[in-house]
Amino acid sequence: MASLTLRRPRSGNRVNRLMVEELSLAAALVNQDDSVRAVTITGSGTTFSSGWEPFRLSSPGELSRYQGARVIASIQVPVVAAINGDAIGQGLELALAADLRIAVSSARFAMPQVSHGLLPWDGGTQRLARIVGRPCAMEMLLTGESLDAQTALRKGLVNRVVEPEELNEAVEDILERILAGAPIAVAYAKEAVREGMDLVLGQGLRLEADLNILLHSTRDRAEGLRSFSERRAPVFRGE
Repeated sequence: MASLTLRRPRSGNRVNRLMVEELSLAAALVNQDDSVRAVTITGSGTTFSSGWEPFRLSSPGELSRYQGARVIASIQVPVVAAINGDAIGQGLELALAADLRIAVSSARFAMPQVSHGLLPWDGGTQRLARIVGRPCAMEMLLTGESLDAQTALRKGLVNRVVEPEELNEAVEDILERILAGAPIAVAYAKEAVREGMDLVLGQGLRLEADLNILLHSTRDRAEGLRSFSERRAPVFRGE
């Protein structure tokens, strides 16, 4: 398991170019290391991330250097966002790029970019609507209105809400359950859902079938069947 922490506490963990570069390096290392089966991302202090650091673009192509959520979304293993405080603007975009989100009860969530004459540039308009649905996404994006943690839970923006002192335990609990699964099957399940969301149903079903066929050749699948018949816990090796 790998842990990523946004460490700019004096600025509320605002996203800047250096942070994106460091996230990119970490994501590349994770994707190259077969021993890493899950990743957590959180903020330092009591804020997840309060947004973006103002920047100027010299060319449109330079925007990718400021897109941290794009980097988080490129991680191939499950990513759990431990939202230890407010996730605002690009901070919320980072959280949306994770696969699961666990938030503390005091956290607030907002996309206030329009109030600054901007719109989300790190996947927010697309991921937010896919996660909470069009009506809620439109209201958040067009008005900049914030959601408290319990409302975010009802809208499906986060998976769980816990008290601050319970956050680490809740994250560890869900990680244990992820790590109990067969590594290749877990990775394929993530791929099927993430890629399938951008496909029509028929294409998504074919993707699911193709990934299942690939799993038939793995030792972990054989171990899963064998352990079931022997009524014991499986021992998966990611092979």
